[in-house]
Amino acid sequence: MPNLQPGKSHPLGATINPGGVNFSVFSKHAAQVELLFFEQQDSVKPARTIRLDAARNRAGYYWHVFVPGIKAGQLYGWRVQGPNVPREGLRFDGGKILLDPYGRSVAVGANYDRNAACRPGDNIPACMKSVVIDPRTYDWEGDLPLKHHVSRSIIYELHVGGFTRHPNSGIAPEKRGTYAGLIEKIPYLQALGVSAVELLPVFQFDEQDAPPGLKNYWGYSPVSFFAPHAGYSSRKDPLGPVDEFRDMVKALHRADIEVILDVVYNHTAEGNAAGPTFCFRGLENRAYYILSADRSHYANFTGCGNTLNANHSIVRRMIMDSLHHWVQLMHVDGFRFDLASIFSRDEYGNPLKNPPLLWEIDSDPVLAGTKLIAEAWDAAGLYQVGNFLGDFFMEWNGPFRDDVRSFWKGDSGTVRRISKRLWGSPDLYGHDEREPEQSINFVTCHDGFTLNDLVSYNAKHNLANGEQNRDGSHYNLSWNCGVEGPSTDPQIEHLRNRQIKNFLATTLLSLGAPMILMGDEVRRTQLGNNNAFAQDNEISWFDWSLLVKHPDVLRFTQKLILLRPELSFTRRPNLDMTLNELLHNEPVTWHGTRLGQPDWADNSHSLAFTVKSLADERLFYIALNSYWESLDFELPPPSKSSAPGWRRVVDTWLDSPNDICLLEEAPPVPDMTYPVQPRSLVVLVTGS
Repeated sequence: MPNLQPGKSHPLGATINPGGVNFSVFSKHAAQVELLFFEQQDSVKPARTIRLDAARNRAGYYWHVFVPGIKAGQLYGWRVQGPNVPREGLRFDGGKILLDPYGRSVAVGANYDRNAACRPGDNIPACMKSVVIDPRTYDWEGDLPLKHHVSRSIIYELHVGGFTRHPNSGIAPEKRGTYAGLIEKIPYLQALGVSAVELLPVFQFDEQDAPPGLKNYWGYSPVSFFAPHAGYSSRKDPLGPVDEFRDMVKALHRADIEVILDVVYNHTAEGNAAGPTFCFRGLENRAYYILSADRSHYANFTGCGNTLNANHSIVRRMIMDSLHHWVQLMHVDGFRFDLASIFSRDEYGNPLKNPPLLWEIDSDPVLAGTKLIAEAWDAAGLYQVGNFLGDFFMEWNGPFRDDVRSFWKGDSGTVRRISKRLWGSPDLYGHDEREPEQSINFVTCHDGFTLNDLVSYNAKHNLANGEQNRDGSHYNLSWNCGVEGPSTDPQIEHLRNRQIKNFLATTLLSLGAPMILMGDEVRRTQLGNNNAFAQDNEISWFDWSLLVKHPDVLRFTQKLILLRPELSFTRRPNLDMTLNELLHNEPVTWHGTRLGQPDWADNSHSLAFTVKSLADERLFYIALNSYWESLDFELPPPSKSSAPGWRRVVDTWLDSPNDICLLEEAPPVPDMTYPVQPRSLVVLVTGS
């Protein structure tokens, strides 16, 4: 075609320029490359096919062309011919329409079929298609990432779809489960008091990557690292998802709420050797994936069928470009890296001492000030909590989750461990010159029981997943409080409410950055399902009627968040103080039921401590009793300047509204002992 121009190898993807669009894609072993344009999402044939000339349209391993007249909204895909020799790691399929690895939007038609991508040959009628986007046309109205100091972080792990998809959400049907629907619920997030939402994966993912009859719900099945998931957009035009996502970010920022993305750079939806060909496999399989020794199969360090070759130069560049895209063009504030230990593996799967990708993320100037959170393990046993590489990565603290669960469950040998978790886990992070917030403290997350189910079920109940209850973790450290599942017994319900408040208080009062799971503040249940990855239904959705059913837990959570800056012994005049400096300058005094005599024995179930805030003259006394009987705790004498002495701020044994009080409303404690009731937590304070 005479009006075509050779184009340029950089930038990768589809880039709008005056007069047209430059397209560029990487494929080292391709023999022939074609660029196809489509008129509709469900087009059965291309409207135009451009065959690239290796002599004219190839530079190194990059294939490129400039096509005049193309505009934003154009649907396109690549078709690549090359050797299909699995034993050599080559899996080209010249019949497949491939997504652009750098495509900034993905169109998914009504006829999309994952199975068609698994079969050899043409899948045009059933394929996803990339969309040309012009990122320069959006009006951000001065918006920028917020960059809150991590010391004020209270993270709320939220599923974009599940947050508003329930019919009782009050959202119009066409906006339920969308970015636009989430915007309408921002006042709820503000009232709750969280500082950041951590969104489960919003990269375009394959909803059909699920057991028969179910739909992928969580989104840990990416097909693109640049495109927001179209299924979360109320707009059905090809350009809609990108702008609606940005509308959501801008609205959250106006509410002073940061946006952290749960990102999946460890595997793709292409799965194992029998999986579909969407993109990477059909462009350069040997570059994008870690292969087995015979190269015909995929290393599976993720438990999802394949593992991205993250430290390969091409993949590393793509990940960095993706992170830059989401920060610079989509204005997100941070990332939680799923199975981040994958980034430590080389092309053979061996752990690296200094992984290039991790150091590049950690030192990148574009990402400076961006929150970086690692899930510091993978599915093959590489566990790096406490020693994840880098100066700026925070970590999901798995031991915090397990030890807090064990303590409140009443397990033996947990008192010494809970003392460490309350104080920033110095056994894990005391060796680093880092802030206490290197530890992301959580008890529940999307993967596992909700907080309600943690206190309502002894075992998982995953039959709805269609795998005969074999899936999901057996290790839950849960306790049903006497009855498996829902109960109408007032005593059991009182105990469950109390246990939930104990978990919330421990999480929100400990040194570190707290994270709570969507709906835990109103006792959302998944009916005992601890692996609801494919349950896009009321098992997973936020049930808004729970605000009326459990207002006491909601109020308790709101007050805890509101009081955290005042109550928490994490307050410090210098926000740059490291964990070691804080522990040195703000010494804690440990107690048991008697002052200065903590009981560290394995059969102990109680602990107390006092600490003086560095920021003011307040003295805090916190007592935890996971024993099944009430215990009388001796109180230390208040400081001479304290009047009227000790005051009760939190007591999870008491019914609402007495379970938590504002400081100015806190009633005095009349005696120098305090009865801490069974399985309850108490916070007392002195000073003004």
